[in-house]
Amino acid sequence: MGITIPGPLPRVAERVIRHVKALIERGVLRPGDQLPSERDLAVEIGISRPSLRAGIRALAAMGVLEARHGSGTYITGGPPVLAPEPLRILAALHGLTRDQLFEVRRLLEVGVAGLAAERAEPEDMAVMADEVAGMFSSVDDPLQHLAHDMCFHRAVAAGARNPAVGVLIEMVASLFFEQRRRSIEGARDLRESAEQHRGIYLAIRGRDAEKARTAMTEHLVSAQANQMAERSRPASLPRRPARRTKRG
Repeated sequence: MGITIPGPLPRVAERVIRHVKALIERGVLRPGDQLPSERDLAVEIGISRPSLRAGIRALAAMGVLEARHGSGTYITGGPPVLAPEPLRILAALHGLTRDQLFEVRRLLEVGVAGLAAERAEPEDMAVMADEVAGMFSSVDDPLQHLAHDMCFHRAVAAGARNPAVGVLIEMVASLFFEQRRRSIEGARDLRESAEQHRGIYLAIRGRDAEKARTAMTEHLVSAQANQMAERSRPASLPRRPARRTKRG
């Protein structure tokens, strides 16, 4: 597990990060392992407990550590995760626009769709199929539809078999979740979204990387336009019933 220090940080925080990094690199700590107690770790590093906590917070923001209430602090297990909050703050600080961030998402997810077409295992495709079915069954339940939507994109990222890319996609996509959760109630036609996701899935299942990239591009361009329309629509405007279309 590589750890990059997103400087500048206080020197004491850097000491904590370097110490934990050394323990990971030597195999002393592995995913899922619990850190020593604050008291023992502070003595081991030679710093105060408040200083130790500053380093632990920095490692948690990097997705290296997770605090479990009433239990302790652990090395993050499972797929790597990066908290979106640092990126959200940087976006605000540097004036990054939603359109610019959405463009980043397109660059990542289009490439990932192509990789998934080449690399996805049967279990990845089974998850995609289940999420597409869930999207069709929830066209009248926007929040449930959104949950299936996000799980579908995670399954595509998993199918690319590159956890580093999956982490980046998750972090960028999470920046849009809260706004999307609020705006999706005004979506006019969720069946269209389900159809688009089915097209991506079919291309991946057919091992057609170019078609998968094209389908993902078309979906994300459409999603961006729809979200802009949803944000500009008056909140009091009722959502129209989902339009029924023929399924191929």
